[in-house]
Amino acid sequence: MDRLKDKVSIVTGAGRGIGRGIALRFASEGATVAAVDLDKVSAGV
Repeated sequence: MDRLKDKVSIVTGAGRGIGRGIALRFASEGATVAAVDLDKVSAGV
């Protein structure tokens, strides 16, 4: 789907849990996602 095409989202806490799920979902919906987390390795969604 492209419901979020041409949109940009910044997701904090994207390394795990709900934040990760949101980041992945937004990306699958077509958004450009900036995934941010204190753990640099985990944020590499």
